[in-house]
Amino acid sequence: MLKRLAISNYALIDNLDISFSNELNILTGETGAGKSIILGALSLILGQRAEGKYFFNQQKKCVIEGTFLVNGFHLNEFFEENDLDYELETVLRREISSDGKSRAFINDTPVNLTTLKKLGEKLIDIHSQHATLEINDEDFQLLVIDTIADNGVLRESYKSTFKEYRQAQAKLKELVAQSEQSKSDLDYFQFQFNELEKASLSEDEQTQLEQDQDVLTHAEEIKRSLLTAVGLLSESETAAITQLKEAAVNLGSAERYNPEVKELNERLNSSLIEIKDILSEIERIEQHSTVDEVRLEEINQRLDLLYSLQKKHRVSSNLELIQLRDQLSDKLNSILFADEDIEKLKLEVESIHAKLIDLAEQLNQSRLASIPHVEKAIKTTLNEVGMPNAVLQISNDQLENGKFDLNGTDQIKFLFTANKGQVPLPMNKVASGGELSRLMLSIKSLIAVHTSLPTIIFDEIDTGISGEVALKVGKIMEKLSNNMQVIAITHLPQIAARGNAHYTVYKDEQTDITHTNIKQIGQEERVMELAKMLSGNNPGESAILNARELLN
Repeated sequence: MLKRLAISNYALIDNLDISFSNELNILTGETGAGKSIILGALSLILGQRAEGKYFFNQQKKCVIEGTFLVNGFHLNEFFEENDLDYELETVLRREISSDGKSRAFINDTPVNLTTLKKLGEKLIDIHSQHATLEINDEDFQLLVIDTIADNGVLRESYKSTFKEYRQAQAKLKELVAQSEQSKSDLDYFQFQFNELEKASLSEDEQTQLEQDQDVLTHAEEIKRSLLTAVGLLSESETAAITQLKEAAVNLGSAERYNPEVKELNERLNSSLIEIKDILSEIERIEQHSTVDEVRLEEINQRLDLLYSLQKKHRVSSNLELIQLRDQLSDKLNSILFADEDIEKLKLEVESIHAKLIDLAEQLNQSRLASIPHVEKAIKTTLNEVGMPNAVLQISNDQLENGKFDLNGTDQIKFLFTANKGQVPLPMNKVASGGELSRLMLSIKSLIAVHTSLPTIIFDEIDTGISGEVALKVGKIMEKLSNNMQVIAITHLPQIAARGNAHYTVYKDEQTDITHTNIKQIGQEERVMELAKMLSGNNPGESAILNARELLN
């Protein structure tokens, strides 16, 4: 339940701090005093998005903080799932800076708006006069039945299975389409794969072939150059090796007289050995350098094949051709085994469908069993609020041809009449504003008992009612407050008189700037407040007496 609400720098509110009773709380005040502003501030800590400017003072941030008693409402799991500290007095806080940036906190831990909203939905149900319109919405009507039937877990299980079924169906449809397209491309893929497979590709082959091609193409030039090198090194009269040998002999003679020459002679002999070795390698290469036209033709043909395949497939290397071949192999395998995958997925879809039908049937039976209870309970409450002849008839039609949607196979419809002898019809065709308000109060009262929500707020839902009916509506709210905290914003003294705690919202215009404030009023102040609600700002003695009677 909401224990305390503190608002700072919001709209017409400078600073406001108010504590609430755990029973029936009444908020009254003149039109425009700021009751809706307080409710708007409360909505922000329940996860509503901040839209527009909210600041009483543009130089400061707006801060709204609510303290909630959460013990006994089974919220431990929510706090654990969201990694939040569970406190018996849980504080929800919203801060909005002047530049529009917003921050949200639960027990001083920063959270996103989604988390804040989820917790808010577990703490408070706000019912405004505009929310009465949702009673005509079929989704709301179905939610009423499911709430009373305690179908929460079953409904979530069904929705999860329904989504799983839709996904499996989409996957099957896609797989069948891919299979059909692939089968039409099978011959093309097979031809491409066979061509690449026949080529017996290896990653480094192209580089080696290009080197061999270069050698064979210039074989005569290579041989001629090598023979010339052999002649210069060993065969001519001025051959390099001959000249070096003679130089070594002369250095050998000189080293007997000059020790420094010895090292130079040794170096020259080492070079001579290296040159002889080089000569040997040149002669070997020269002997193997032959013009092989047959081999060159083979290489050219092989390279032509590789270049042709690369150009055809728009790649630049054998490695990419090998990768393409492997991809084609995978495609062919997937086509060949696609039928098996499709059959397997069909069985999976059938299995999920069977489970879905079973869950839908469980929902249907549970809803059918709850409908008489809902009709009876609503009729009882309607009788208590001055509508003894009112009837709420709930029909449950099945979707055609075995179809089902996100909610199952049921189509729940609320039909209503407030008068004896009239056929129940959709509520937007037969119910007045006052009748809708009382019907919605009856439904909300029933839901509140079954959901164990800590708090419900009624925001001026008394539109269109007065007199004795208003007294009865007040009694319903009072009865409801025995099981939960009720906060009612009202203009009717008959409802205001039922409260355990009464707060008046007013505009303070004593300073240069008008601001909204709220205060809890005592017994005598309540008498005057109710008297004003009965007859205006200057109530007479009879209005005061009437106010006392209402309170007593």
